[in-house]
Amino acid sequence: MDETPSYPPIEPTDFDLIVVGTGLPQSVIAAAASSAGKSVLHLDSNSFYGSHFSSLNLDEFSSFLTSQSAVSSSHPNPPSSVAADAADYVALDLKTRPMYSDVEITSHSSDPLEHSRKFNLDVSGPRVLFCADAAVDLMLKSGASQYLEFKSIDASFVCDADGRFSTVPDSRAAIFKDRSLSLTEKNQLMRFFKLIQGHLASSDEAENDSNARISEDDLESPFVEFLNKMRLPPKIKSIILYAIAMADYDQDNIEVCKDVLNTKIGIDRLALYQSSVGRFPNALGALIYPIYGQGELTQAFCRRAAVKGCIYVLRMPVIALLMEKESRHCKGVRLASGQDIFSQKLLVDPSFVVPVLVAPSQPDCMPESSQVINLVDAKQKVARGICIMKSSLNPDVSNFVFVYPPRCLYPEQVMAIRAVQIGSNLGVCPSGMFVLYLSTLCNDATQGKELLQAAIKSLFTLPVSGNPENSSSVHSENMEEVKPTLLWSALYTQELVMGSFESISSTSMPDGNLNYNVLLDATVKLFHQMYPQEEFFPETTSPENFEDDDGLSLES
Repeated sequence: MDETPSYPPIEPTDFDLIVVGTGLPQSVIAAAASSAGKSVLHLDSNSFYGSHFSSLNLDEFSSFLTSQSAVSSSHPNPPSSVAADAADYVALDLKTRPMYSDVEITSHSSDPLEHSRKFNLDVSGPRVLFCADAAVDLMLKSGASQYLEFKSIDASFVCDADGRFSTVPDSRAAIFKDRSLSLTEKNQLMRFFKLIQGHLASSDEAENDSNARISEDDLESPFVEFLNKMRLPPKIKSIILYAIAMADYDQDNIEVCKDVLNTKIGIDRLALYQSSVGRFPNALGALIYPIYGQGELTQAFCRRAAVKGCIYVLRMPVIALLMEKESRHCKGVRLASGQDIFSQKLLVDPSFVVPVLVAPSQPDCMPESSQVINLVDAKQKVARGICIMKSSLNPDVSNFVFVYPPRCLYPEQVMAIRAVQIGSNLGVCPSGMFVLYLSTLCNDATQGKELLQAAIKSLFTLPVSGNPENSSSVHSENMEEVKPTLLWSALYTQELVMGSFESISSTSMPDGNLNYNVLLDATVKLFHQMYPQEEFFPETTSPENFEDDDGLSLES
């Protein structure tokens, strides 16, 4: 039975740009193109905004992962509602590929399920924003910030195999307050930060102080070698590498490290972290999180695009691409309603398998001659996990980030594991519950799940006798600490897909980073490839746009 809603025809039928899927990159480009005066049609087969960047309730989340991990299939192709130009183009079925695999959802308690609609779970978690990063600047410049509210992340930690947290000393005040550091370690860390600040200050000055600058040879060397040269002890070196500079791979093991962080990039990341501390008066540290979840970012840019004239249609699958027979260029899409919509530029969700019409050897060559572009990067994936519990992993704070550095859980752990815990005061779960997001890069699902399960084992205790309702936590084996009881969990492996600029452009899947900077850099680059003569969100004196940091709404 066809469940596609009955829609009236879309008018007009010609647009400058058609965007399929409301993920964050698509929504940013739709808003930027609309701001540049382009006519934009934005379509999504889902009933909600955000796609792979959405925040969903428990039922929606489970359904979305299940549907996106199913075997690809093409939609039935109804007769076209446009016949006049049918001789000039052909319709090629548009298929999807699974973006998630090894989905494992486990419920140990009925409590989360009974409050399903009160959850807003991030499909792309864990995610936070640095107060001084590119995403915040983009929201302020575009005006999307007026549709968002944020709260501060309370703390940042490094976690060990026993689930114990150590504070990340990310400022001068934090270093002095940290009781886990010895006086010698505090002095070493202070001297290192002073060196970094002196280098950054000399880089900004018109007349560079060569004595304050780090040499070019050191800047191009691996960051871990530079830290060893500074004679920093292993504990501090690990904090700098994995909790502040956000390295993903074991930097001490070149044989397994797929991404060696050089000193220049490491220093840039330290600068971002430190410049984020204190940027907003109501932010306690360097990081913030949107109220109601990361999916609010996508909706903010969609609202911004709608204000500029972008037309939105949800629950409307695109079933085929319309390709010109002679030029083999895309000229539009066919909707599930049967209507053909035309545009010279098309931007699609990364889950689509894009067909390409091969040059005809015969004048009557038909769509069977088509090929597909597969953009999946099979060499790397992201393993993600979500856990729900009734008590905080750290009784002193509700909203915080933490990292498991490589080799801290077991010797073969070559990737860092990142995590964010969010409480009900951010509107992501019912009162009295907490949501934990985990992620790690991995080569395959087996490796990814092994990493996440090791982290979960260090943090939680499974319900006793299948009856978690009697207590929110139970004692760990050594009886020295109390670990929260796991009520509900989801583990899944996500494909990594990079954006592509062709006659049909495609955006990227969520990456393995904690923030959006790399993803947004790729999105800006894609926009300029699509519209090389247009400015990305031109400056305006409109009161809708905010001109300073006060334009970002932060709740204390």
